[in-house]
Amino acid sequence: MTYTLLSEEEMQNHYVGEAITVTAVMAILCVAIMAVVVYRLFRSSKGSATVPGGWKFSWN
Repeated sequence: MTYTLLSEEEMQNHYVGEAITVTAVMAILCVAIMAVVVYRLFRSSKGSATVPGGWKFSWN
């Protein structure tokens, strides 16, 4: 691996917090989607769910 020095223009175009921001947004989005799925799943009057590993849930 070789290292190259960035020019002044390249250093000004580099934003440090982008990866942290994208990671935080994706984590919040995943939590929100899972919350909606769990809410819809358990608010139904009848249903079932199968989780990997052989776990099965059903309710009437």
